[in-house]
Amino acid sequence: MKHRSLTFPALATLAALLGMSHLPAHGIGRLADVTIVDRDTGATLPVHYAQGEYWVAGRPGARYAINVRNRLGERVLAVPSVDGVNVLSGETAAWDQGGYVFSPYERYQITGWRKSNSEVAAFEFSHITNSYAARTGRPAHVGVIGVALFREQPPVPSPAVVPEPYRQRRDGSNGMANSRGRLREEPAPALPSAQSAPAPAAAAPSPASEAESSARSMSADSAAKAAPIPSAKLGTAHGQRETSVVSHTTFTRLQLRPNEIISIRYDSRENLMAAGVIREPIARPPVPRAFPQSDNLSYVPDPR
Repeated sequence: MKHRSLTFPALATLAALLGMSHLPAHGIGRLADVTIVDRDTGATLPVHYAQGEYWVAGRPGARYAINVRNRLGERVLAVPSVDGVNVLSGETAAWDQGGYVFSPYERYQITGWRKSNSEVAAFEFSHITNSYAARTGRPAHVGVIGVALFREQPPVPSPAVVPEPYRQRRDGSNGMANSRGRLREEPAPALPSAQSAPAPAAAAPSPASEAESSARSMSADSAAKAAPIPSAKLGTAHGQRETSVVSHTTFTRLQLRPNEIISIRYDSRENLMAAGVIREPIARPPVPRAFPQSDNLSYVPDPR
């Protein structure tokens, strides 16, 4: 399946490389490293693993970016979604939609909802009612960032042209003389049979990432048991316009299903703490002692 997708010019790629030099090693993904960055502070958001899913805590009002680094020595197509919406087209997200094409080992920041080949509306953590998905009547999937990754189908090599063997017209011989001076016929080299060529191996669909399966397995019972959330859920707003230049290219997917799906849930820190995703260290109470006045040796105390 061939799709028309977006790629990045050299200047934009260089800017992304400079801005992502401190990309941590704990990015999520096998084909690509995916992290979420607070663009206002430059900090990569820590990833928490709980309830079978990956989570990050966002700050309300902060701009953020989806950092993607291709780990392969070949091109990769990344179809990104935020809150269940394709960030390039604004459609309800599906695997067969357009995305960004990453060159081998390329890094790039996806910073917003694409408005044109040269402009995006910035991703901003905001109240759920101000999220782009809710404002367009699709609030059901607010709070999740997804990246579907596809490997590229290698080009089919052109069939090799085998020249016909040279033969003498007389007696069907090929011009090699024997010791008696007569022309001796040599057998022509066998042409390769079409059946002898190895058949191309079918692309085995790789299993979906753990985050994909777990994202669908959370039941209403487990949600009801969670601690009460103290504040409104966090979503992604349609922020201010920013310059982001891309160009179009073609990409033929190796298979119809993604080779890998990365799913990252997000909400405010307060909500994630209330839900038990982020746990603060518990302060241990002081240990009682039998002789509290005598256990401490008398040495010079520190000045105040």
